[in-house]
Amino acid sequence: MEESTYDTFNQARMFLELGDPIYAARTLEPVVENEPGSRSLLELLGRAYFQSAQLNKAESTFRKLIELDPVDNWAHIALARTLERQSRHEEAATYRRMYSVMTGGSLD
Repeated sequence: MEESTYDTFNQARMFLELGDPIYAARTLEPVVENEPGSRSLLELLGRAYFQSAQLNKAESTFRKLIELDPVDNWAHIALARTLERQSRHEEAATYRRMYSVMTGGSLD
């Protein structure tokens, strides 16, 4: 029996919560290919990439989230943190400022 997207999402979330972000990402990747516009799938995949230090993939995923929803403040701070982990602080500052404006002044 084929798993539903919902079941796959929950399974990947469980793996992420149990500290296995690599397996969570592997679980999500084929589903995201079939549903590239799903913000919830992309967010979880981005988190899995970030937590497993797959920073180029995390960056790409968070950029897709921002492209889908330019006012997603969570995606802006996630991208900023991803860029900071790559020592790209100047580029990250743009996304931190966007996050700050969207959340009323907080930089975290």
